[in-house]
Amino acid sequence: MGVIFDLDGVLVDTGWAHRQSWYDLAEKEGLSMTDEFFYSTFGMQNYMIIPMLLGRDVPQNEISRLSDWKEQRYREIIAEKLTPAEGAKTLLCDLKNKGFLLAVGSSAPRANLELVLERTGLQDYFDAYVTGQDVTNSKPAPDTFLKASEKLSLGAKNCVVVEDAVQGIEAGKAAGMPVVAVTTTRSRDDLRSADIIVDSLTQLDARQFVELIASQRC
Repeated sequence: MGVIFDLDGVLVDTGWAHRQSWYDLAEKEGLSMTDEFFYSTFGMQNYMIIPMLLGRDVPQNEISRLSDWKEQRYREIIAEKLTPAEGAKTLLCDLKNKGFLLAVGSSAPRANLELVLERTGLQDYFDAYVTGQDVTNSKPAPDTFLKASEKLSLGAKNCVVVEDAVQGIEAGKAAGMPVVAVTTTRSRDDLRSADIIVDSLTQLDARQFVELIASQRC
């Protein structure tokens, strides 16, 4: 059995830093940025967000330039302010003790993931990682979670996804996996298609994941 966790908004509260880095990029480039736009695109990869932000087709080299600047700014912002989400370590320990394999399935660049896991001390809990650089199609396509289940050598029916974004829930469902949603960045109504909705990882334990996988197999 396996559990695939999204990173931002699930294992760590970094939404505020992503928001600030997008606003900083917009200011630098003379663009208009709003909270509505930020929250509507949270969980998507930069190559999808940047043309929407600019309102036009964008050459790949420009996307790369803007994306690299935004992500470097993000890493500068979070460097000294990283802590695991409340209940993260307790849940990860419980899952590992019950024999679960664990993966991170994130749209973030690998440099972000490595920084976050190292600074929070979470890296040793995970057996596999999939980032935005490992797949062709990002969330809401299922590729991220299918790739993670493949790296864990588990079928989709033996994995549960933990997400906070609508696109992530859609990706998990498209992969054929049960989804647990955390209301860190979205309302319960936005996340209503998930199998379980909680306000914090403190409300979860390994037993619930065992039950979800058992029901999926049936």
